[in-house]
Amino acid sequence: MAQSNEMGESNTFIGKHMDCGSGRCMSIQAMQALFELKENNQLCDATIVLDDGAEIPVHRAILCACSSYFRALFTTTLHNREKHRVHLPGVTSEMLQKLLVYIYLRKLDINHDNVYSLLITADYLSILGVLELCCKFLKDNLTPKNCISILNFARNHFCRDLANDTWKYIMRNFTQIGNESNEILALSFPEIQEIITADDLNVKSEETVWELILRWIDQDTEARKKHIVSLMKCIRLGLLDTQFFLERVKEHPYVSSSEESRPMIIETLKFLYDLEMITHRDGEVITPEIARPRVPHEILFAIGGWSGGSPTNFIETYDTRADRWVKVEEVDPTGPRAYHGTAVVGFKIYVIGGFDGMEYFNSCRCFDAVTKSWKEIAPMHARRCYVSTAVLGDLIYAMGGYDGHHRQNTAEKYDHKTNQWSLIAPMNMQRSDASACDLNGKIYITGGFNGQECMHSVEVYDPELNQWSLISPMRSRRSGVSCIAYHSQVYVIGGFNGISRMCSGEKFNPQTNSWSPIPDMYNPRSNFAIEIVDDMIFAIGGFNGIQPHLKLIYFRCNYNIPCRML
Repeated sequence: MAQSNEMGESNTFIGKHMDCGSGRCMSIQAMQALFELKENNQLCDATIVLDDGAEIPVHRAILCACSSYFRALFTTTLHNREKHRVHLPGVTSEMLQKLLVYIYLRKLDINHDNVYSLLITADYLSILGVLELCCKFLKDNLTPKNCISILNFARNHFCRDLANDTWKYIMRNFTQIGNESNEILALSFPEIQEIITADDLNVKSEETVWELILRWIDQDTEARKKHIVSLMKCIRLGLLDTQFFLERVKEHPYVSSSEESRPMIIETLKFLYDLEMITHRDGEVITPEIARPRVPHEILFAIGGWSGGSPTNFIETYDTRADRWVKVEEVDPTGPRAYHGTAVVGFKIYVIGGFDGMEYFNSCRCFDAVTKSWKEIAPMHARRCYVSTAVLGDLIYAMGGYDGHHRQNTAEKYDHKTNQWSLIAPMNMQRSDASACDLNGKIYITGGFNGQECMHSVEVYDPELNQWSLISPMRSRRSGVSCIAYHSQVYVIGGFNGISRMCSGEKFNPQTNSWSPIPDMYNPRSNFAIEIVDDMIFAIGGFNGIQPHLKLIYFRCNYNIPCRML
């Protein structure tokens, strides 16, 4: 089936065969012949009459096979004799012709101008295939500016799956929607309240919710400012920055002019200035409603690694909103591994290569974060411990590493659709214990160890050319380093320079082909994990030269905040 283009201006969906439950399918050629018979009014056994006077000949059996509406219309026993001439109210000849092309040929031209009419008519005539294609088109073309109207349309026409998908889109993209959508400002009070109350709302800060509330009230101030207290109850006021609450919420005219808001203001101030209001029961901390975090849409997984002098298969997840780690019981049944690579495609986490204390792996495992199940996938061509991994598109790249004898310059890529690894061009240098990331359609690999020395060289891989190129070296040698793409630059943090573990970091700007320093971490570390969650760089675990780290820190660049310990 042809996919819709990005703008969705004109999309033709084509099926190779007609669907049928028995497993036998009629070819396109046969259906083309039947369509030509219909066009020439040959062997047709019914006529559809429309409101505009058009009369369209059809084959009853073909329509009955595709639509329960026509099946009921043509096969009912309520009529004295068979229906050969039927009136179809509320359907235009243009719309029926489009649907007949789909019924006979499985072709359908969908665009933004006709998708709603097609969906409504297909729903009316019970042509489920068209209904599904229209819903898919709307889902594929969701944007911050149209998602609210699509949600309302889906709910009004009982398109349950489309409504659920659109709701999830709104939850995940709320910040952008709040800034760009005019549709959201036209929502009624119950509708806006439903959205901002949701636990699934993906906001990095409750300040975003407050700003939307003000935008919504400003749209019709006199009619809407009476809802300020009810809307404030939807915000986790206790999670707001104290200064922001005092200056932007407490003193706002909508709030200060409302006597009903005073109890909420007092409760929030007590929480912000007196944490003793959080009571303890049976040893558990009771979080007040005003500070209850929303369900995160980004969760950090820590899988395996080195613990207590040996590799482990321990798994835990970190929730940035609640600031807590949770143990995952469904560990890899094949056993522990350390110094492996990880990659995420969709909701699946791929664990690549590594070492169990005895064996160097070329094996790879896949963990489904939804079903919490493990499975083996195709092995790599080479054994790779201290491997570097990156994801570009839906392809996973594994580069360099140590096979127990040699540091490697080879690299390969994995396609999860075919479950197959393929070799790509080798790197210019051998390197293990390096770190890689993707940026602007290319893969950057930084530092590492070549068997003799820690490296400061950096290479870039262009998948279109299948070619590696050396770029400006880092300011420091770094093995056991971590790098990640962040705000259109490559951030490189920590590592071992051959003498000591480092707490320094630097960033590479592809536009200027230059490196510049960033704030230091609290502690030196090498061989640690790195990830971006909620627009912050998190550094997790690692080794400081004496003992493993158990803490993690984060770094946020857009607010010029240095590293923070958690």
